[in-house]
Amino acid sequence: MISAARGLRDIRVLLIEDNPGDVRLTEEAFRAAEAHVSLHAVVDGVEAMDYLKQSGAFALAPRPDVILLDLNLPRMSGSEVLAKVKQDESLKAIPVVVLTTSVAETDIFRCYELHANCYVSKPVQLEAFENVVKSISDFWVKTAKLPRTAHVR
Repeated sequence: MISAARGLRDIRVLLIEDNPGDVRLTEEAFRAAEAHVSLHAVVDGVEAMDYLKQSGAFALAPRPDVILLDLNLPRMSGSEVLAKVKQDESLKAIPVVVLTTSVAETDIFRCYELHANCYVSKPVQLEAFENVVKSISDFWVKTAKLPRTAHVR
């Protein structure tokens, strides 16, 4: 978990990503961006839904302010997770940023059709990936106003 030292309120980010290297890169990129982020990661869609529903091992999990979602996940795909989140009255207000390697127009269209808040292609070069995470941080952490009710559960 990453947490900034300054006095601003941390934004809780749930990263749904099965690649441990990408999890580590995301952590490092948020740290480099000096983002006020508490980052929690899960490795598949089933864990993501357990986390979001605060069930099983995630009974005490904090409610995220923003979700970063990979599409290519084991056990339950990212698009299935997105559909479940956006159909659930208790979760649908949480912004979902799809962060994936896919640039397929069908994936992009499908995610927006399922009410993704943003679709970002994950670059393969390290510096470009860091820039993408910094852009996400600049907008969702520093610029966007997120509902306070997202913390109430």
